Amino acid sequence: MLRNLTKLIVLAALLSLCLPCPADNGALRPNILIAITDDHSWAHTSAQGSPFVETPNIDRISEQGLRFNNAYSGSPGCSPSRAALLTGRHHWMIGPAGTHGSTFPVHYETFVDVLDHAGYTVGFTGKGWGPGDWLSGGRTRNPAGDEYNGVKLDGPLPVGISSVDYAGNFERFLASRQGGEPFYFWVGSHEPHLKYAEGPRTDEELARVVVPGFLPDTPASRSMLLDYADEIAHFDHHMGRILEILEKSGELENTLIIFTADNGMPMPRAKANGYDYGIHVPLFMRWDARGRKGHTVEGPVGFTDLSATVLAAAGLPVPDHYVGRSLLPLLLGEETELDYQRAVYSGRERHSSSRYQNLSYPQRMMRSGDYLVIWNPKPERYPAGAPRRLEDGQLSPPASAYHDIDDSVIKRELVAGRDDPYIGRFFHLAVDKRPEWQFFNVKDDPACLQNLANDPDHSTVFARYKQQLTATLEETGDPRALGYGHVWEDYPRQKGSMRYFPQPD
Repeated sequence: MLRNLTKLIVLAALLSLCLPCPADNGALRPNILIAITDDHSWAHTSAQGSPFVETPNIDRISEQGLRFNNAYSGSPGCSPSRAALLTGRHHWMIGPAGTHGSTFPVHYETFVDVLDHAGYTVGFTGKGWGPGDWLSGGRTRNPAGDEYNGVKLDGPLPVGISSVDYAGNFERFLASRQGGEPFYFWVGSHEPHLKYAEGPRTDEELARVVVPGFLPDTPASRSMLLDYADEIAHFDHHMGRILEILEKSGELENTLIIFTADNGMPMPRAKANGYDYGIHVPLFMRWDARGRKGHTVEGPVGFTDLSATVLAAAGLPVPDHYVGRSLLPLLLGEETELDYQRAVYSGRERHSSSRYQNLSYPQRMMRSGDYLVIWNPKPERYPAGAPRRLEDGQLSPPASAYHDIDDSVIKRELVAGRDDPYIGRFFHLAVDKRPEWQFFNVKDDPACLQNLANDPDHSTVFARYKQQLTATLEETGDPRALGYGHVWEDYPRQKGSMRYFPQPD
């Protein structure tokens, strides 16, 4: 009897070595809540000092946790950026999942899969991974988790506001949990993605807006930025409800909350562009039970760092193929700052159907210190898409396409005023072809208007950045850097409208 008991004790000890360790000995594994807005640049929360965007509930995450002032998304487009976050790998490392509207092969394991296998209850509401076709990739659910979108908002809603009740679906998810299982939940806002209400504005409202330097300072721009702010405020309201649900359920203390955005705001020269307003996103983290409060981090952070952080916080090994580093030491107060010179990366391939035979506009970006370097491997292509498309075999009117810029009041103003001495400058900033290499001091020039790549005073530092980006792309197997970038054109487009364009010269 004693011998059998001894065997059982030894067996139990061995089995315990195979189980995931909690984040701290004796502590409960934390819940994980990721809140991610759709098309939202870093400057646009009241925590960051915006005078026209009000986010009191999102600000609470920053006030009770960490604010990262230099966080960069995996891509300036939603689908590849979310895929980079989910897999812990740069978008050029994950095949069709790294482009827009294609597939997400099942062999690219997500951190959601890892959490699920470790006993977490996993789910999402709103927008998970997408647009794209995860079913054809061999998956049985969205890569973000099990879907909870059944609870809807009552009554008529403003144009562009989703009917999904994000907080209501989170509450339903919590009620579905079995026992005391830890949870992971992804709250994917559809806002502030276009379309917008485009309603009338008072002079007082318009006066509060700060217009970025790459957009014309006109009533149309100011009005659209207010529409954008309204949609951010809509999601902020849901965040307030979600924080209240966590508090009432007793789960707030032990929930790691990560708030960010998939890419920058949906304006010309921001979203779908490698410039700072296209990839620089808000990032706040809060973990009441163990996290530091009210601390700001200046060192650059990338989306692949978030993937590693989630698993490390859950006490799970970070896979070797993850390319980021865990931010848990910062959250726990074991470190105070990241190296400001560390490099983080982003990139894009195809966005919308915008060119002949669905060709992409590839870009690769690296932020380190005060500088952002951009490689445009196909400078002969139009960055915003071809100027004209084919309709019933005929060319559409001049400047009627540029489909990598979402339709908006600003885009319509730029097209209509392209020959105007003032408006025309911003039109050409948005649509003209670009050099192969661009280099910006984003500390001094966040609008990315002064390309320093050919500036003699910056030749040494530019050469160093160019070499570092190129070496990293080669080391991580980027097809563009290794000479077979055509594979990006071959991945099937499964979601989104298909358009037709004249063959380029």
